[in-house]
Amino acid sequence: MLIIRHFLIVLLLATGLNAVGQQKPAVKVSGEVTHPLTLYPENLRQMKRTTVALKDHEGNERAYTGVPVQEILEQAGVTTGKTLKGKNLRKYLLVRCADGYEVLFSLAELDSAFTDKVVILADESGGQPLPAGKGPFRLVVPGEKKPARSSFQVTDMIVGFARD
Repeated sequence: MLIIRHFLIVLLLATGLNAVGQQKPAVKVSGEVTHPLTLYPENLRQMKRTTVALKDHEGNERAYTGVPVQEILEQAGVTTGKTLKGKNLRKYLLVRCADGYEVLFSLAELDSAFTDKVVILADESGGQPLPAGKGPFRLVVPGEKKPARSSFQVTDMIVGFARD
């Protein structure tokens, strides 16, 4: 019986699961999208990557590497670029984190046709995965006076439309 239990534990570990059934980390992209996405770490590593700097609450600058949010939104079929005009300017991105923290952006704030700022979904800092409690995914918003929208443990990116 003991041998069978050990075999099952080894099998679970080998398939990427652990004995308590934790799921693989992911970010879900949903809402006003044509292609809902579930992004896993390996998906992010295959996408266009960039590095940005962010000052923390103590004023220390740190480099983060990840995928521009605009790239993620484009893969999900969200209105960007030339089609982001008129009523489409009422679309927004709500970012949710594991602890319930939420931040909001207009799509124009994330689009290179409107801004030079590049907001990323980071999965690395200093060439290493983000530490527990900060990752596995972090939204990094460079150039803001307060890092309040640079959010930890991102789980969902929801595109919405502000109605009348």
